[in-house]
Amino acid sequence: MITDTSIPPPTPWHEGERLIQERVGTAERMARVGFRAIRDFMPDQHRDFFAQLPFLVVGSVDREGLPWASLLSGPPGFARSPDPRRLVIKAQPIAGDPLQAALLPGAKLGILGIELPTRRRNRMNGTVVVLDEAGFEVRVDQSFGNCPQYIQVRDMAGFASRQYDPAQAFSQLDVDIRDRIAAADTFFVATSSGARAGVNAGVDVSHRGGKPGFIRVDGDTLTIPDFKGNRYFNTFGNLMLEPRAALLFLDFQSGNLLHLQGHAEVLWEGGDELRLLSGAERLWRLHVERGSLRSRALGLRWSFRELAPTTAATGVWHVA
Repeated sequence: MITDTSIPPPTPWHEGERLIQERVGTAERMARVGFRAIRDFMPDQHRDFFAQLPFLVVGSVDREGLPWASLLSGPPGFARSPDPRRLVIKAQPIAGDPLQAALLPGAKLGILGIELPTRRRNRMNGTVVVLDEAGFEVRVDQSFGNCPQYIQVRDMAGFASRQYDPAQAFSQLDVDIRDRIAAADTFFVATSSGARAGVNAGVDVSHRGGKPGFIRVDGDTLTIPDFKGNRYFNTFGNLMLEPRAALLFLDFQSGNLLHLQGHAEVLWEGGDELRLLSGAERLWRLHVERGSLRSRALGLRWSFRELAPTTAATGVWHVA
């Protein structure tokens, strides 16, 4: 039997991710790394990891094609993997959460598992295959790990009653919301590749972290540094094809959840603006168009322990 060794291995990257990798000069390396680092099943280490978490971050797309980032929680074991190609989540989004309307058979989801005390994180992008009153089941499309960079260390501080008051919706950022964003050291971003990505199309949700003050707020526009990462460019690759994005800010002490949605742009040539932020390789902006604040919507509470070692070297916005 003759094997054609000239056939390249399958790639997990879609068109947008490849375009970004080519732009920054990592395409050849990522072509080699991709098929080894990104799997269509969950290794046992990841399966065990998800089963011990008290919350998951979930990225979804609503019926209008808008991405949203949400959070699901439960006692450890509420998410479990009965086999390497499935993740069963026994939880439902709270009333009014954008994820509620997005949970349909065939829907694409991005799922992030993050363990704050140990700074571990793993990601799984998949497809909803089963829904019931208790939760839903996701078929694994892509499973991969991430390094612990920029994750601030927090310890579980206890539990509190969840509030189910209606979300406070808004179309502009008022002073209170701007102050909340400016004080944040962590947020999560959800993006979608849209239909143009072809076979590797889907939804992704990712973590971003820095020192408090690493996000600049100008009216309804957020300017955010992009620090050195794994070079996968899942988020930016999606934005290349579909510029809409969603952010989720979690207040770790109060349980408040702040959802934002809008159009994003990547600033490849930051110029003087980029030099104002130490450690950033490039900048990106979110032009906020809508959002909501859910007071005490999460029953989990954390206490801050320390900044991630890599975060200590990154800057905050200042006037030169």
